[in-house]
Amino acid sequence: MSSNTATICRLQQTTHHLNDVAEPTTLSLVHGGAEPALVDLTLGELLDEQCALRGDKECLVVSWTGARWSYKELQQKSRSLAKAMLALGVRGGDRVGILAGNCEEYVSVFFAAGYVGCVLVVLNSTYTAMEAQYALDHSGCKLLFAQETYGKFNNTQLLAEITSNLSNRNHLGSLKSLVMIKEPLNGFPTYDELIDAGALIPSEVLKAASIMVSPHDICNLQYTSGSTGQPKAAMLSHHNMINNAHSIGHRMSFTPADILCCPPPLFHCFGLVLGLLVCITHGSTIVLPSPSFSAPAVLAAVAAENCTALHGVPAMFEELLSLPRPATWSCPNLRTGIVAGAPVPVELMERMVGELNMREFTSSYGLTEASPTCFNAHAGDSIHRKLTTVGRVLPHLRSKIIDRHGAIVPVGTRGELCMAGYSLQKGYWNNPDKTREVMIRDEQGVVWLHTGDEAVFDAEGYCTITGRFKDIIIRGGENIYPLEVESRLVAHPSGLIVRAAVVGIPHPKYGEVVGAFLLPAPSPSSSSLSSSQEARPTDDVLRAWVREVLGRHKAPAHIFWFGDAETGMNEVPQTGSGKVKKHVLRDVAERIVGGRYNMNDLVPRILSSTLIPSKNISPDEKAALVECFQEATRLVPPGLRPQFILIRGAGSIFHSSSRWPEDVDIVASPAAIYHFRGAVLDGAPKLQD
Repeated sequence: MSSNTATICRLQQTTHHLNDVAEPTTLSLVHGGAEPALVDLTLGELLDEQCALRGDKECLVVSWTGARWSYKELQQKSRSLAKAMLALGVRGGDRVGILAGNCEEYVSVFFAAGYVGCVLVVLNSTYTAMEAQYALDHSGCKLLFAQETYGKFNNTQLLAEITSNLSNRNHLGSLKSLVMIKEPLNGFPTYDELIDAGALIPSEVLKAASIMVSPHDICNLQYTSGSTGQPKAAMLSHHNMINNAHSIGHRMSFTPADILCCPPPLFHCFGLVLGLLVCITHGSTIVLPSPSFSAPAVLAAVAAENCTALHGVPAMFEELLSLPRPATWSCPNLRTGIVAGAPVPVELMERMVGELNMREFTSSYGLTEASPTCFNAHAGDSIHRKLTTVGRVLPHLRSKIIDRHGAIVPVGTRGELCMAGYSLQKGYWNNPDKTREVMIRDEQGVVWLHTGDEAVFDAEGYCTITGRFKDIIIRGGENIYPLEVESRLVAHPSGLIVRAAVVGIPHPKYGEVVGAFLLPAPSPSSSSLSSSQEARPTDDVLRAWVREVLGRHKAPAHIFWFGDAETGMNEVPQTGSGKVKKHVLRDVAERIVGGRYNMNDLVPRILSSTLIPSKNISPDEKAALVECFQEATRLVPPGLRPQFILIRGAGSIFHSSSRWPEDVDIVASPAAIYHFRGAVLDGAPKLQD
């Protein structure tokens, strides 16, 4: 048995009691333990070692293609493909792209790149042709593996542009070759043809290339899902990804007997590291149920393959749990899995335990730049811990929480989460400025990754993510954390709110107020969102529900429902990795709020004068003002009535009306209109008589 084989055998023992307890101090600074020890392997070496241990064991099941590969078959396919890539001129350090759904070919391309020592650039399936082309150009991809159609995705436009460029002798781009997965295209070679060709090439060719590959070489570029500007490409090494995967499997008590159903995409660290590599490092089996997420396919795969684990982002689990399950459906062996990628409502976790039997599920926190996981619960942690925290820091990592001035805050105080240790990216590809912004060396020479996420540690080192620094809503100087409002809304006893996304909406008086986007539960008779609006809790009911537990200022001033015409959206906008695109929701909220009150054009006119005769206001403007007056009268509490009055004739005060009296003028001052708009937009409690 080789030394590396012995190392893997030793590391696959579950040693939860050994040195993995965080060491909290009075300050928010924690250190992971030293077990399990780090390994020093490349992806190719990892696969070779597992083949030596369990070559005939089933490694990969792809439900939608029927593929069932053993570890030995994966090794053979990957080696043949690697030799063919070398024959195409690919060398160590070259970038090779892949744009495809979750399939067996994707897995072998990943390991083939690891054998050669090239850098696999995983392209997000949600990319437009322009976004994909940017990634190919930015990374300097030499070869692209692509699938034209899969699931709901269609890459025809992108492939047309690529094939046109490759056919143009004057094309100066870095991309030199295209290999098609599944279906042929315009005479370009296919994956199967490369496998056949590579099988005929002597093994010595690959051995000479693989021996030059170091565990600390970059093996993967992961484009982060940026909300503004062009995405950045995190540079991850063999060492980063393999050790992170092994630590995660250790926390989940994974063994070769485990079977993981993995619907998250392989183009993201969740699927690639927490899914595929967790299984490979522990000799387990991975099941890919569909090319892109399909809730029915996941349910079918979990039952058919007797899965013991299931991964997903919150939206995936929400959809799974909303589906009717056949009376014959069961998952008796399902025990664990990871839910991550976005804040997880407590109610969702409770349903995962109650309806899917996932009593050993593990909560997790990570980001692409950390390969990706930083904190993870143990399978044996209490349900309460898993419901309220993301566990403790992984072995060989350090973490601290700092304030806006960079000082470490006391335990129990919120601040920005920072990470240090082996899992940190080497930086952003060709972007040293952005790298320096997030990876900062302290006075002791330690490089810290500033995550941009807000968190808090408890006295035992458990971490709770409380939101994004940039997502915090600051209303009149008070910090409001979206996650706590979202969790409260989803917990409404009506059971009609599947998901909530809370954003800050600009406000003239308070700076920001709370806006809530709600995803309604499908109507019982269909899977659509067109459930009766009458059945929904009213805005006032939901505000009161929030105020029962949270402060009055945290109640949503504005509430929007996905599926309604005014939002123009039937589902929560998400990145390819499952994160809510809150910048999109903010834009939609501002548009809707402006349309609801129709004050943008009228307010400047009112501000310009203390008296505007009624006859100078258009019928549409009158209607808008009446609506606003009615809203203000209903919402503004005693003592804060709008300093905005209507005068009829000799001067009788008129606060609002269902019609516009012909002899009414508007009297206002700049301060009055400011307070009036603030009152309306703030959504204050109903007037008391």
